Amino acid sequence: MEGERVDYKSSSSAKAPSLDVPPDLTQLSRDTRYVVPGAAVSASSYQVAQPTQTVTTASNAVGDVRIERAGSQRWLVVGRPADKLWTPVRDFWLESGFLLTQDQENLGIMETDYAENRAKLPQDFIRNTLGKVLDSLYSTGERDKFRTRLERRPDGGTEIYISHRGMEEVLTGVKGGAASGDGTIWQPRAPDPELEAEFLRRLMVKLGVTQEQSKALIAAGAAPQQTSRVALLNNLPVVQMDEGFERAWRRVGLALDRTGFTVEDRDRSQGTYFVRYVEPVANKSEPGFFSKLFSSAAATPAPLKYRITLKSEGEKTTVSVLNAQGTPESSANAQRIVQVIADDLK
Repeated sequence: MEGERVDYKSSSSAKAPSLDVPPDLTQLSRDTRYVVPGAAVSASSYQVAQPTQTVTTASNAVGDVRIERAGSQRWLVVGRPADKLWTPVRDFWLESGFLLTQDQENLGIMETDYAENRAKLPQDFIRNTLGKVLDSLYSTGERDKFRTRLERRPDGGTEIYISHRGMEEVLTGVKGGAASGDGTIWQPRAPDPELEAEFLRRLMVKLGVTQEQSKALIAAGAAPQQTSRVALLNNLPVVQMDEGFERAWRRVGLALDRTGFTVEDRDRSQGTYFVRYVEPVANKSEPGFFSKLFSSAAATPAPLKYRITLKSEGEKTTVSVLNAQGTPESSANAQRIVQVIADDLK
C-alpha cells in the first residue's frame, strides 16, 4: 500500500454517524485527556521533509528500531523504555488524523476512534472542481480504528504492536441480489495487515528512521512459515504452535487485538491474557468474517470473561482457554476462540 493512499479523518471531527458495533469491539473506557482541540490533522499533511538516503542492503533494523515479522503479523522492537515512547506514539496518532478513545499508559494500550480513509474517495471531476464544498457528501462506506500496545522487554526496550479493526456499511434487506432499500448497517470486516504495516512504517519515521529506510525495513526479508493448528488435548480444544514462549506470546497477543477481543489485563510471567468475549447468537443474515464470534443482532448476550493461557516446552507452545476462575473450558465458545486465534496465526 502506498503511503500517499492513506489520509485519515476522524469520524468524530467529520460528524459521521456513530457505528453500532458489537460490545466486544468497543473499548473498556473512554479517556480524553490527550484529545487535541480543533480539526484533526491528516496523515498527508503530517509528512515532513526527510533526508534522502539510499539503503543498499536489506536489514530489519536501523539504529535502535527494528521490525520483526511472522506470517502476516509485524511489530516493532525499539531500544527505548516504554515511558519514553508513550508520548511520541500518542502524538503520532493524533497527528495522523485520529482521536483517542482509550489512553491507558498503565496498561500500555491506546486505541483510536473509527476514522475514514479519505484517500479512498473517488477523485472525479465534480469533487476535484468543488473540493471541500461537497466533501461532506462523500463517504467510502468504510471506517478503521487501530489499537497500539506497548510491552516492556527484559532488556529495557519496548515492543510496539499495531492492530487494525475495520467496519463497512452494507445494505439491508437484500433479496435476490438487489437491495430493497430498507437501510444500511455497519458490520465488521477483516483486519488489513497492509494497513498495519503502513502505520508501523510511519511510526518508524516518527521515531527517527528515514522514509527510505522505513520502506526498506517493511519490505525486507521473507517471513518464515509458521505453523499453528487446532487440536484436542485431554479432550480440551487448544492451539498448538511450533514456537517458543516469547514469540508465541507476542503473536497470540496481536491475534487477540486483531480479532476484536477486549484484553482487560495480561500477566506475561504466567503466560495469561485476561479477555472479554461475547457469545454469538443466531443471525439469519449472510455470515461475515466475524460471524462465528460476534453477532450484530440487537439482543446481544453479556460479555463473558476468559483467560487465554500459554504453556511452552522448548519450541512448542500450547494455547488454552480457561474460564474466569481459571478452570479449563471445553464449551463451544472455547472451540470458537481457539479456532479464531489459530486462523489469525496463519
